[in-house]
Amino acid sequence: MTPQALAREFDVIVIGAGAVGENVADRVVQGGLSAVLVEAELVGGECSYWACIPSKALLRSGTALHGAQTVPGAAEAVTRTLDVAAVLRRRDYFTGNWQDDGQVKWVEETGIELIRGHGWITGARSVEVAGLDGNSYRLEAQHAVVLATGSTPTMPPIQGLADLQVWGTREATSAQEVPARLAVLGGGVAGTELAQAFARLGSNVTVVARSGLLGRFPAEASKLVAAGLRADGVEIHLNTSTESVREKDDGTFELTLAGQNTGDQGTVIVDKVLVSTGRHPALEGLGLESLGFTAQDGKLTLTTDSTGLVQGTPDDDDPWLYAVGDAAGKNFFTHQGKYEARATGDAIAARAKGELRGAPDAWSRYAHTANEHAVPSVVFTDPELATVGRTAAQAAKDGFNASSVELPIQVSGSSLHSENYQGWAQLVVDEDRGVLLGATFAGPDVAELLHAATIAVVGEVPLDRLWHAVPSFPTVSEVWLRLLEKYGL
Repeated sequence: MTPQALAREFDVIVIGAGAVGENVADRVVQGGLSAVLVEAELVGGECSYWACIPSKALLRSGTALHGAQTVPGAAEAVTRTLDVAAVLRRRDYFTGNWQDDGQVKWVEETGIELIRGHGWITGARSVEVAGLDGNSYRLEAQHAVVLATGSTPTMPPIQGLADLQVWGTREATSAQEVPARLAVLGGGVAGTELAQAFARLGSNVTVVARSGLLGRFPAEASKLVAAGLRADGVEIHLNTSTESVREKDDGTFELTLAGQNTGDQGTVIVDKVLVSTGRHPALEGLGLESLGFTAQDGKLTLTTDSTGLVQGTPDDDDPWLYAVGDAAGKNFFTHQGKYEARATGDAIAARAKGELRGAPDAWSRYAHTANEHAVPSVVFTDPELATVGRTAAQAAKDGFNASSVELPIQVSGSSLHSENYQGWAQLVVDEDRGVLLGATFAGPDVAELLHAATIAVVGEVPLDRLWHAVPSFPTVSEVWLRLLEKYGL
């Protein structure tokens, strides 16, 4: 620490000013405390500029065009392909052209202070910041330090990859040109979404996945997404590893593939390589080693309780360190991180006032209870894949006496929605309590079915009561009635 360090004191210090950090700071300020956000990059974070928002902007135009092409009358009126320049301009608009003026204005108007720079923990409730303004700051927290630093890409150990300038999701979502040929390494959500986005923008896309496509989802749902990708011309190599990547003299990339018991071997030549093989909490450089935390397999991880309190600090009898969002390593979804942030911010404020002692009750405003039961997620491909809670396999693994009911989405609403509508739905039922444990929907525009399922799971609505929730006719939501009828109601 330099002698010129500027000393400041706040009730709460939040390291990371993405959507999650913003929500923590907002809630503690609403609770009457002072808060400072420490951010080395753009206020608003990964989701606003390089993840959720730009990727969905890139996808939406292609989905809208394809939707029109599947409805007679509209299909005959569609005579052009996507205007790539217009799609990219729209994406730029939604990212604010990678300027955070609007987010900074909100922070200031909310009463939160902002320090731009890299912050790290130097002791209990103490944070030092190397400011981007050239100053050094020594910050002290009266009540809490919150880590909301998000996550960072995990690079696979592929021969030659580390030495090359390849794309991560940031480079893909902020690209100003569409490559003629694109290889996507990884069959998860981000890789699948971006594969379709670039295919519809004109790239010849090849997806290489070491296992299956969207493997954590039910197979019937994932198959519909795979079919949608193939319909867009995407070449998919499943259960295939990328043995090596090298850059050729002409600037293109050569990938050497090896299938696992599939015979899927050979080389692929592309203009760009997108690596999308997962993420891990961004905890490096935060001073956690000074608190006794050590890396496992080269990565730091934290354990948190239901309010986000980090377990295992030297002063557990007087806790002060919290982690929320991707930094906590539980759920890598912006919406779930914001949920955690709201509960954590409220818990910090309540503890500061003496209104909360010890662990809060489940489902109270201070607890992250939904993390254990009802995490919703959507894959914004075309068709979409939407799920909440447990799949049948997860329910069995967790020891529930569970059953499942599934069927194709074939109702009047889906027939009217588009020609040859292909969809699939599943409900997972806790037979001991007669409530839903989870639900999955796959098909065009099924994301809008998801919140009803989330409410049913969170509210533990008995199925015999849920049967009285009559879906409007003719909507795709009528699949709820068909599922309950198949279940026996």
